[in-house]
Amino acid sequence: MKALIATLALSFACATGYAATPAPSAALTGKVLEVKEAGSYTYLRLQTKDGETWAAVGRAAVKVGSEVTIVEPMVMTDFESRAMQRRFDRLVLGTLRGAEAAPATSANPHAGVAPHGRAADVGDVKVAKATGADARTVGEVYAQKTALKDKRVQVRGRVVKVTGEVMGRNWVHVRDGTGSATERTDDLVVTTKDEARVGDVIVVSGVVRTDRNFGSGYAYPVLIEDAKLR
Repeated sequence: MKALIATLALSFACATGYAATPAPSAALTGKVLEVKEAGSYTYLRLQTKDGETWAAVGRAAVKVGSEVTIVEPMVMTDFESRAMQRRFDRLVLGTLRGAEAAPATSANPHAGVAPHGRAADVGDVKVAKATGADARTVGEVYAQKTALKDKRVQVRGRVVKVTGEVMGRNWVHVRDGTGSATERTDDLVVTTKDEARVGDVIVVSGVVRTDRNFGSGYAYPVLIEDAKLR
C-alpha cells in the first residue's frame, strides 16, 4: 500500500523541493468541509477527531459533507501550493480509500490515478513484444537490468497509469503481461516529455536506468528515462 502514495508525494516533494515525512500509519478519516480542485489534485479541508486539516489526493469526485478516509497518509509542513496560491502549515498527502476515488477519463487521464509506484488493478494485460534488436518485454528489462543499464531499449506495452508534469516530465507506467506482480516486475515506469493516455498501446524507446533514488524514500530498481513514445 505504501507504493500507492509515491507519485503524489514525489510530485510535491521533487517538484517543489519540500520533504515529506511519514504521518502515523493509521488511516486519516474526516468529514469533508471544503473541496478545491487544483492541477491534478483535489484538496480537501477535513474535520477529523483531532481538528481541522487540509489534505491533497489525486483528482477525485468528492462532495462536501461526505466522510472520506485517506490511507497511508504522509505530511508536508510549511508547504506552498502554487496551484492553490497559498501556503499550508500542514498538508496531508495520500490516496482515498475505496469508492471515493474517481475513475480516469479521456478528458483527464490523471484523474483518480493511484499515486506512484503501481497502478490500481487493471486486469489482465497481453501485448505483443516490440520488434528489433533492442526490443525487450517488461519482464526482460527487469531480469536483464544489469546488462541493460544505460542502454537504449524498445518496449511495447499498455499504459496503465500516467502522472503528468512532475520534474518537467510525464511518468508513464506500462505493462505487457510479462514479469511478476508478486515480485513487482510487471509494471515499468517510463519518464518522457511525450503524452500518453491510460489504455494506449505504445512503443517506448528510451534509456534503461537502474537504482534511481529521487529522495523521500522513492527509489526505483529500474526505469526507462528520456523516452520517446509512438
